[in-house]
Amino acid sequence: MARATESGADQGAGAQTGISFELDGREVVARPGETIWDVARREGVTIPHLCHRPEAGYAPDGNCRACMVEIAGERVLAASCIREPQPGMVVTSASERAVTARKLVMELLVADQPPQECAHDQIAPLWHFAEAQGVAQSRFPSRFNHETPHQDLSHPAMAVNLDACIACNLCARACRDVQVNDVIGMGFRGDHHRPVFDLDDAMADSTCVACGECVAACPTGALMPKSIVDADTQIGSRAVEREVDSVCPYCGVGCQISYKIRDGEIAYVEGREGPANENRLCVKGRFGFDYISNPQRLTKPLIRRENAPKGLNIDPANPLTHFRETSWDEALGLAAGGLNRIRKDHGGHAIAGFGSAKGSNEEAYLFQKLIRQAFGTNNVDHCTRLCHASSVAALMEGIGSGAVTAPFTDALQADVIIVIGANPTENHPVAATYFKQAAKAGARLIVMDPRGHALRNHASDLVQFRPGSDVALLNAMMHVIVAEELYDRQYVQAHTEGFDKLSAHLARYTPEAMAPVCGIEAGRIRELARAYAQAERAMIFWGMGVSQHTHGTDNARCLISLALMTGHVGRPGTGLHPLRGQNNVQGASDAGLIPMVLPDYAKVSDPATRERFEALWGFAIDPQPGLTVVEIIEAIHREEIRAMYIMGENPAMSDPDVAHAREALAALDHLVVQDIFLTETAMFADIILPASAWPEKTGTVTNTNRQVQMGRPALPPPGDAREDLAIIIDLARHLGLDWDYTHPREVFAEMAQVMPSMANISWERLEREGAVTYPCPAPDEPGSAIVFGDGFPREGGRGLFVPADVTDPAELPDEAFPLVLTTGRQLEHWHTGAMTRRASVLDAIEPGPSASLHPDTLARLGIAPGETIRVETRRGAISLPARADTALQSRMVFIPFAYVEAAANILTNPVLDPYGKIPEFKFCAARVAREIVAAK
Repeated sequence: MARATESGADQGAGAQTGISFELDGREVVARPGETIWDVARREGVTIPHLCHRPEAGYAPDGNCRACMVEIAGERVLAASCIREPQPGMVVTSASERAVTARKLVMELLVADQPPQECAHDQIAPLWHFAEAQGVAQSRFPSRFNHETPHQDLSHPAMAVNLDACIACNLCARACRDVQVNDVIGMGFRGDHHRPVFDLDDAMADSTCVACGECVAACPTGALMPKSIVDADTQIGSRAVEREVDSVCPYCGVGCQISYKIRDGEIAYVEGREGPANENRLCVKGRFGFDYISNPQRLTKPLIRRENAPKGLNIDPANPLTHFRETSWDEALGLAAGGLNRIRKDHGGHAIAGFGSAKGSNEEAYLFQKLIRQAFGTNNVDHCTRLCHASSVAALMEGIGSGAVTAPFTDALQADVIIVIGANPTENHPVAATYFKQAAKAGARLIVMDPRGHALRNHASDLVQFRPGSDVALLNAMMHVIVAEELYDRQYVQAHTEGFDKLSAHLARYTPEAMAPVCGIEAGRIRELARAYAQAERAMIFWGMGVSQHTHGTDNARCLISLALMTGHVGRPGTGLHPLRGQNNVQGASDAGLIPMVLPDYAKVSDPATRERFEALWGFAIDPQPGLTVVEIIEAIHREEIRAMYIMGENPAMSDPDVAHAREALAALDHLVVQDIFLTETAMFADIILPASAWPEKTGTVTNTNRQVQMGRPALPPPGDAREDLAIIIDLARHLGLDWDYTHPREVFAEMAQVMPSMANISWERLEREGAVTYPCPAPDEPGSAIVFGDGFPREGGRGLFVPADVTDPAELPDEAFPLVLTTGRQLEHWHTGAMTRRASVLDAIEPGPSASLHPDTLARLGIAPGETIRVETRRGAISLPARADTALQSRMVFIPFAYVEAAANILTNPVLDPYGKIPEFKFCAARVAREIVAAK
């Protein structure tokens, strides 16, 4: 929305291309596409407006009539927000006639409001403009009986009080045009005209996904965040003491936000005009922040009591049953002492570290540096190993870079969009708005996934292939493109290598041969291949449905080859984009929080690379790649790893075959955990260091679009908790390192020295601009959103085609375990639930676990939705309620992994992709039965 408006303005920046007219007695120039209201605002003339949000890019509607102006020679007044100037037009914004008409309109609107002292939002835009026009009360009768509230308080996040509604239609347009959810419409007629949710359902019973766009758009307080509305009086105010600009801490989209602070708390959150979100947010970003004030926050360092057992037998609200509080000096001394003892007795390779993708770039950088410097080992990893490691492996191999080639916002310029193995409406909701807008504008949206999801409602094509058959489907599509010579011959010759080898490899993967494997008809495969190849501009987006397989690297190799052979890379509206999961998984990976590479993916095994870093860092680097997340767990069982330092990760919930992982954590000689809650992993710790939540720290993060953004603290950490960066530095000093960092900007400056990707991006520039995309060609130029238009960062500058064979998942269904289990996230809950399950609104919307199956499967098993079932694999079993979901194929079961009481990863298969070393979370054999409840 805003993007189109801005580009239109930019095109007409020169006065010579504008339209000259008279506004309030002086000559002004309108740029192409500008309305009278736009010009007036630019010229400093205030004209009231209520039916559009120019700061958020909402197109004007002209229905509130609050912006009327007088035009010479015209009989009636004109709505300035929708009227474009004409050459020589004479406009008067403050004539007696225009002012009187606007005041009358405002008086009519105020008539329908509760008295201002009882207003639901006492500083709403409507009251601001009413006050500016001297309208405090109205002569006219109200449409509403204010003694009988027209309210809907059913939703945990939002209060609906329609006695303040002026039927401006903004909420409906927010839902329909910006978020493209189509939940809100305008119903009824005349005095009864008002917004309705679906078929006039209660908001909580509708299909509303609680993005809150309608709340942000409402100019009267008819829609408000419940967090700032008194439950009894329904009176609230958006007035705050201060505002802090930062970045959302949840998914990899990287939405820019504004914390609204009142009475020492975050009262509410609004979206900002960030490059990735253009003011929009999702339910987590807008309503998921009160976790930081949850009473379970860790506020003092803790030491495990002697003989206290390790395991999930601790109440997170009362850790003192197993731990005692201590000072920072004692905690850091014991933490460092234990690690030093293991290093002395067993060597540095007996120690490993798990860093975090939820923290800042600076924290990730220092964490990996600490492990490498203090212990002389590369045993350091983070959650990228569990989400996109296979994608990064394939991208590094094929195009020489593990990051995206174009931002997701470029979907608006694509003719064809493939979304495969991703559920962006739940996992990346704001990114999904761009896909939905593109589809609405005419792009062909192809959703390819074994599991259907909400994006299918906007797609031209839903391709539900058999689980685990990605390579078969993609190879068949490429076979068609090669056989029918639909590939870009010129691009292949100029920018790639290995095409002949791939072409020969694809010969046997005909659509007819692969149709029985993937479950998609041969004719449909041919149609999809032609659509993608023949598009002028096409993009591919993928998620963990592609990467979390033993053949995840092969899946990504196929997607890369598909883009390379058609030349859909390096131009606007084209590219490869693995949607990154956590808020800083891209930045943490860039910063070197990976066992086989240093910052910017420089291989530890390369002597020249080590020599360069050793000169900069001043210590020797182990030439042997370290162990990955799952390999570290196995090494603990072999007693090769004896101690760990874990910051902000939760392997006791996130690892596959998690019972096996928990046994490993319990077996460690020394475990230091740094976190904000007593997570399941912290329950195994010897020392717990209370850390800072994202709204309590300063630092940068890098989103899925390669946009480096500045995060700022809204509040201090609670109690004796400290910022994570300070903890890492203090622990390093206790370990004997002579670190003298005093501020994140110093760490960022060092990163810029060792990381070419950070060239021309300074801390000062980020503070000033808020976001800069890498790579950035110069300090005064914007970063390059689209890369590789003239080659790839591989030797020779060419992209590499890598053939992939069809291989089965590690564990196939059989008679004993006839179903396929797949896991993933939900819209309301993120990662292992440590944050979102302590956020009151999010937990109220989705309070407990469930297992989703197709209604036909439930009927075949004799199970009703809501009944408790037992889901079992060869690794374990869990019990949880059944949920009917027509989006699933008949032999699938889906379980979200955020619930400790029914941890999906008790069931998942730890077998690894041989290249990316990522576990097969998305496929294992399972069986389901009704839970047998013993009689009391």
